[in-house]
Amino acid sequence: MFGVPAAGSANSPLLRRSASKPVDLGSSEPGNSIQEGLFFSADVNEMKTGNSPMHSAVIMPSPLFLWRFKVLLFLIWGCSCCKISWDSVMRMSVDLRDLFLYEVFLYYNPLLLVTMMVWLWGVNLWVFTQSSVNYSKIFDLDNTYLTHREIWKCATWMTIVVPTSMTAYLYLYSHGEVSLAASQPVILYAAVLMILIFPFDIFYLSSRYYLMRTLWRIALPLQAITFADFFLADILTSMAKVFSDLERSVCRMVHRQVATIAWFEADSVCGSHSIAIPFVLVFPYMCRFFQCLRQYKDTKEKTCLLNALKYSTAVPVIFLSALKYHVFPDRWTNIYRPLWLLSSVLNSLYSFYWDVTRDWDLSVFSRIFKFKNPNLCSNILYGRQWVYYWAIISNLVLRCTWTYKLSAHLRHNYLTVFTITALEMLRRFQWVFFRVENEWNKMALKPSLQVSMSDMPKEEDRLLDSANHVV
Repeated sequence: MFGVPAAGSANSPLLRRSASKPVDLGSSEPGNSIQEGLFFSADVNEMKTGNSPMHSAVIMPSPLFLWRFKVLLFLIWGCSCCKISWDSVMRMSVDLRDLFLYEVFLYYNPLLLVTMMVWLWGVNLWVFTQSSVNYSKIFDLDNTYLTHREIWKCATWMTIVVPTSMTAYLYLYSHGEVSLAASQPVILYAAVLMILIFPFDIFYLSSRYYLMRTLWRIALPLQAITFADFFLADILTSMAKVFSDLERSVCRMVHRQVATIAWFEADSVCGSHSIAIPFVLVFPYMCRFFQCLRQYKDTKEKTCLLNALKYSTAVPVIFLSALKYHVFPDRWTNIYRPLWLLSSVLNSLYSFYWDVTRDWDLSVFSRIFKFKNPNLCSNILYGRQWVYYWAIISNLVLRCTWTYKLSAHLRHNYLTVFTITALEMLRRFQWVFFRVENEWNKMALKPSLQVSMSDMPKEEDRLLDSANHVV
């Protein structure tokens, strides 16, 4: 999803185009437009002058026409899915409708949120491409990393496949085909897993390999921690709810509870009171916690310990919330609930402070009011003060609401939970701009790593280099 380390590097950002697969110079995708121009300009000129024998037989559709045609097909597909889903839901009885929608939400909410995150990451890369932030150097990328266009292409297919499966599930269940309906999420999850681990050189093999390798490095931080490692780990903390729902979904599939009445029993092995939920929620925070300890071992910087303390404050929020289902109500009301509220406030404020002063390096908010030194300001935002006001205030609000998501006993309203999770994705999307640019500013200020604007890799130059390499 993010990028690729340079050739020979043991460290891995997130996604990478397959380096072993040669560039398809005849491809019609946007990233290969330069190659098309290099090799087919002569044929096009002949067709324009009428000297080509294909002049009378071939009509080249304009790219704008093809783009509009694809958008039209996408809109028709989206409207059809919405219409079929709405009609299917209306066929169900009112008593079971909400319960059934909660189950649908549980299975498809994680993949929908992942799709949203992929779209937003593509926007991040597009903005970095238009600005002076050289994200390829920050993540130590070579010329085979995925561009924002390729990220958006992956997101487009995800946007098509996931809602289509959800529509099929709603339609089949509402028409009495329960066994076929139950197979839809199972097939979707199996397909996603197969695409990730498919061992052949298709679907960006090296990208998938490095993504899985980076996830493994995050789960077991036994080696030196790179910027890409803790950058992805930070993003995964915002997806704790996604992992929790994935665990519950897979649990129900394994125990054959899909599309059965057992799925809404709170005390069942896969119910909302399951002891596995808090452990899955806390797992991304523990990975980041141990990364900080590893960084302290390598650098001896005390800020690493303070950062580890920040991630540890999420642990009481998660487990104190889960205690509501395992203690007497009066003990929860008098003892554990006040402790949960106190830990929630501490976690939210500590995380907010660290975002602004450490990750974004807006020390004591002084840069909101003083832009005398342009090197201290955001090159992406060009010192627009209202953007900093918005970023700081919205980050504080969303940091506090994120506590709602970490608390298992507040997760019964699935629409509210989905909204808050989506807002957390937007907060993380906003965080990425400041975090990556802050890292770029630090690199630019180091004499050994200073990079001029001429070193910024342009996408056209990268494609030309790839074409020359193939030739």
